[in-house]
Amino acid sequence: MKKMIASLWERNQPQVLERLALLDQAATEPLTAPLKQEAAAIAHKLAGSVGMFGFHEGTRVARELEQHLETESPNPAHIKTLTAALREALFPTQT
Repeated sequence: MKKMIASLWERNQPQVLERLALLDQAATEPLTAPLKQEAAAIAHKLAGSVGMFGFHEGTRVARELEQHLETESPNPAHIKTLTAALREALFPTQT
């Protein structure tokens, strides 16, 4: 079972990295309503999916990021901090 989960994680890594790149974009570019909405949706998807791969800290951080993005005026610095923490939780050897 662990081998199957590891294989699924390996196949999903490119998509997860794309999603993290969009979250990085939300932290560095003007946060338009569409970008804010897309970033919140991505954080929601990550919160719901990374736990099945055993990344419980990643789930927690993604949920926090989602909640922050849903506030009226999310702070770009906090988005950046949370995205970095999420990346570290999911890819600890790549930071």
